[in-house]
Amino acid sequence: MQPRINGQKYPSRPRRTIVTGGAGFIGSHVCDSLLLRGDQVICVDNLFSGSLRNIRPLLNHPHFSFLEHDVSEPLDIEGGVDRIYNLACPASPRHYQRAPIGTMRTCVIGTMNMLELARRKSARLLQASTSEVYGDPEVHPQPESYVGHVNAIGPRACYDEGKRAAETLIFDYQRLYGLEVKIARIFNTYGPRMLENDGRVVSNFIVQALRGEPVTVYGKGTQTRSFCFVDDLVRGLELLMESPASFTGPCNLGNPHEITIEAIAREVLASTRSTSPLRFEPLPEDDPKRRKPVIEIARRSLGWRPTVTLKDGLKATIAYFLLHNTAPELAMAPRRAPPRRPSGRGRLSLASQR
Repeated sequence: MQPRINGQKYPSRPRRTIVTGGAGFIGSHVCDSLLLRGDQVICVDNLFSGSLRNIRPLLNHPHFSFLEHDVSEPLDIEGGVDRIYNLACPASPRHYQRAPIGTMRTCVIGTMNMLELARRKSARLLQASTSEVYGDPEVHPQPESYVGHVNAIGPRACYDEGKRAAETLIFDYQRLYGLEVKIARIFNTYGPRMLENDGRVVSNFIVQALRGEPVTVYGKGTQTRSFCFVDDLVRGLELLMESPASFTGPCNLGNPHEITIEAIAREVLASTRSTSPLRFEPLPEDDPKRRKPVIEIARRSLGWRPTVTLKDGLKATIAYFLLHNTAPELAMAPRRAPPRRPSGRGRLSLASQR
C-alpha cells in the first residue's frame, strides 16, 4: 500500500529531492519533513543567511546530504532528481538590502539555474515566491489575480522585483518546455529557527522583549500583517508540490488572520511577561501598510488552511529563542520588575517590519 502524508499518496521508492536554501529558516523545516516521509534530501545552501545549526541534527542521516553552493552558479547533480524546492534567497530586508545585487542574482540567475537543472533531470520544481510581489498593495486582501504595486527602484526592489522576475521565468519555462512547475506566494511566516537579528517582526519583538529592551514599532503601528506558523506553511508547500501537474499556481500560502503591528508587539510582551516599553520610529520606505492573503485557491485546490493559532505559535517560537539565543531568566521575570539587560548585548533595530 502506498504511504500517505497529509492525505497525499507517495511512491514506495524514495524520491530524490533538492532543497535550495535548505539550511535556512523555512528550508530546514522542509528538509525535516521530507526526510520524515522517506525522501532522499540534498540540501543546497551558501550559508549567507542559512546556518549549519539548523541542519546539524540531519548531517548523519543516511538519506541527507549537504552541499555548500551558491545557486547563482550552475549546479550539476549526479543521478536522478525528482523534486526541487527552490527556497534559496535571503528573505528579510536586513539581509537582502545589504546584498542587493547578490539578491537579484539569486532570484533571477539562481532560478534559471534551478530551472535548467529541473529540465535536464525531468524534475518538478516548486518556486518559493513571496507576498512581496504585491508590493504596498492597493487591493486588500490580496488574491493571486492582483498584479501588485511595487516600486521598481526602491530599496526593497532587489527582492520584490527579483521574485516577480523569477515567476516570469518559471512560467516561460513551463510554456516553452512543458516543465512541471509550482509557485507558492509565501506570506509572513514565523517559528523556531528564525534568526534573532533578521529584521522580521516576530523574531525582533521576541528578542527585544526577552532582553528588556524597548520594542521598536515603525510608523504608528497600525500597519497590518498576517502571520503563518512554519509547520502550517511546510504542510502547504508539500501539498502544492504533490498537487496535480495541471495546477501550477501562483498559490497564496499564509494565515488570513490579520493583526496590527502594535497588537502583535503587545501580544509578544504578554507572552514573554516582559515590561519592555514600545518605541515608535518612522516607517521605512516602501514598507507595506496592509498584508492579508486570500487563500481560497489553497483551500479549494489543496485542501489547505493554517491550523496553528498565533498564541500557540508564539509559545513555540519564544521557547526556541529562550533555548538558543536569550537568557531564560529574562522571560520569566515578574511584571513588577523590568528584566536586567545582559552585558555585551546591543540594541536591535529593525530594517522593516515583515
